[in-house]
Amino acid sequence: MDQVSVARLHVRVEGIVQGVGFRPFVHALAAEHRLAGFVGNDTGGVFVEIEGAGPRLAAFVADLRRRAPALAQVERVTTEPVVPTGQPGFVIVTSVTGAGRTALISPDTATCPDCLAELSDPADRRHGYPFTNCTNCGPRFTIVTDVPYDRRATTMAAFPLCPDCAAEYADPTNRRFHAEPVCCPACGPTLRLVTAGGDPVPGPPLDGAVRWLRDGRVVALKGLGGYHLAVRADDEQAVATLRARKHREEKPFAVMAADLPAARALVDVAPAAVPVLTGARRPVVLLPRRPDAPVAASVAPDNRDLGVMLPYTPLHQLLLGRLGMPIVLTSGNVSDEPIVHRDDDARARLAGIADGFLTHDRRIHVRADDSVVRVFRGRELPVRRSRGYVPAPVTVPWRFDRPVLACGAELKNTFCLAKGRRAFLSHHIGDLENYETLRAFTDGIEHFGRLFDIRPQVVAHDLHPEYLSTKYALRREGIELVGVQHHHAHIAACLADNGEPGPVLGVAFDGLGYGSDGTLWGGELLVADLAGFQRVGHLDAVPLPGGPAAIREPWRMAAAYLDALYGDALPDLPVLRRHERRWPAVVALARSGLNSPRTSSVGRLFDAVSALLDLRDHVSYEGQAAIALEQRADRDERGGYRVEASGPVPLADVGRQLVGHVVDDLLAGVDPGRIAARFHYGLADAVVRAAAAARDSTGLTSVALSGGVFQNVLLLDRVVSGLEATGFRPLVHSRVPRTTPASPSARPWWPPPATPPVDQGVCVGNQGRRQTQTS
Repeated sequence: MDQVSVARLHVRVEGIVQGVGFRPFVHALAAEHRLAGFVGNDTGGVFVEIEGAGPRLAAFVADLRRRAPALAQVERVTTEPVVPTGQPGFVIVTSVTGAGRTALISPDTATCPDCLAELSDPADRRHGYPFTNCTNCGPRFTIVTDVPYDRRATTMAAFPLCPDCAAEYADPTNRRFHAEPVCCPACGPTLRLVTAGGDPVPGPPLDGAVRWLRDGRVVALKGLGGYHLAVRADDEQAVATLRARKHREEKPFAVMAADLPAARALVDVAPAAVPVLTGARRPVVLLPRRPDAPVAASVAPDNRDLGVMLPYTPLHQLLLGRLGMPIVLTSGNVSDEPIVHRDDDARARLAGIADGFLTHDRRIHVRADDSVVRVFRGRELPVRRSRGYVPAPVTVPWRFDRPVLACGAELKNTFCLAKGRRAFLSHHIGDLENYETLRAFTDGIEHFGRLFDIRPQVVAHDLHPEYLSTKYALRREGIELVGVQHHHAHIAACLADNGEPGPVLGVAFDGLGYGSDGTLWGGELLVADLAGFQRVGHLDAVPLPGGPAAIREPWRMAAAYLDALYGDALPDLPVLRRHERRWPAVVALARSGLNSPRTSSVGRLFDAVSALLDLRDHVSYEGQAAIALEQRADRDERGGYRVEASGPVPLADVGRQLVGHVVDDLLAGVDPGRIAARFHYGLADAVVRAAAAARDSTGLTSVALSGGVFQNVLLLDRVVSGLEATGFRPLVHSRVPRTTPASPSARPWWPPPATPPVDQGVCVGNQGRRQTQTS
């Protein structure tokens, strides 16, 4: 090598560059450019020393980002000249451990086409092997125990490589070159089928599981991030059995189909949904259900949509291929508990639900439930962010001055750890209402903190004093505590999602959130940035008769609104006749204020209208009444109720006026579907006009939309269209969920403390209802 023209660079690559085949890629790239040196992993990412002619070095560095592996996300490439050594050849060196961890971990990834081809090739040694993977696919986050990402730092360390796999692992020309989870039937995990009592079932495990499913049995299936419960999707009795055993009365189940054509037989798949369904993340995608879908009615009762996903592991691929029909695939748990991921817990907790277990001996280190998305205007609209997405960070264009932990609130909890420009949103934890979920929450915080070397100096928490997440935050010592108002957190999360600092007009609509004045908010118009907010408008407040009982029984909210509108001069309505015996007591309770806090919640307004239209008087899961109202809306209806401003506060009296229009139409005999649509469009129009009024006084032209109510795509689409037509720039969520409506808590959450806490202005993006500090 000509020493005169030779240079040597130390190169550092940061981002998701471990567990995605980046070192083999660098090895091949160095050979292509005829360069010498080495590459390795460390706690900061990938390090490279590369030596050769200057132009070749420049081309090599450019290609690191331009031609990176498909699963890689290169955030930064830095170079520094070092002294040439003259040593020939290029090698992958042993990973380096140490302090200052900044390396990112790849999410779990669906089986790639090459591995699927091997799976179906009778001549291949991995034919029919349910754990095949390579550098382009397979388990990652759920098996990682530490960084840097090497086999010894995963649960695959328990499976020493056989000679054939070791040869692939060491071969630079093989796609399994340094693929840490690489395995085969000779050296890898083994599938087993056992009864609910733990007794082995003779014969091939897959064949036995297929036979059980065809017979209508419930099978517990160990996947990537935990156990699922599976039954035939077309078997009404099997689905009913699963519902009864799981104590999940009506909430929709997800369905797994074998491939895209099989999914198209179940749902209408728009072109924009295809890459979401078939991509590497493989979330559950909510899509319009086909009238002739071969799915039992009780899979998603009274719902136009169906949550569908495609297989994301070889095990799922083999099972669906042999079964020849879609299956219900729902989290392996009893309702309100986290997904079970440890084998001993599965045997203890699922034995009364499942008839048997299709399991294996690869340990799951971190649980990760399935992610759920909608497709809105050609983009993903996340509902639940977990497997396939976590732990990829949300990168923001500003820096956190100090490491932050955002604890989240109670329902559908996620937490967030942040430092630098990265916010690490956790996997879906669940409702913090029992010990098991709290343990998952605390274990997750510890694991994320260790993986990403984040020791929080600031801990943000919801203002509600009775949330377990708040109590956890208050027990932390040696840190600064910051209480964050629920709806400010919604808007700040939307800003972070869009990489914007604000200020903006923020519309936060949800079920319930603890207000900084000690009342319950949920229909808010704010002027907000990342650090603070001003409440400039809100829905009219009405009583919540009976507190949590009013959430479980939406007809109580109808009673509260009707009493506010008509007093004792009630019109003759079906909802009144259905509950005439209890109506006087509920109205008296609302008027007294006893256990009837006032709330501006849009979610509770939806509840009231749903009950008025005889859609839901009682609910078995959060948001059910609002979902029923969206589902019932007649898409052919174009008109909406006109709500006139009644005072200086935007949105004031909107709820009562909308309910009044609904009552008028009911008494006139208008079809409930048309009424539901008019209600949606009337509310959307009120939002747009409230934003316009606020623009006149603030000059702000960007509007952030957040909160669980905006998971309603009928409302969201109408609001976004109206804002755009009025010259606004709407901001919606695309990287983290916008949240979900509240459900009743098992613990007391009212009355508030005598002196309510105030928002101190620290906001960190957090998932689901807890984006930054939400619930």
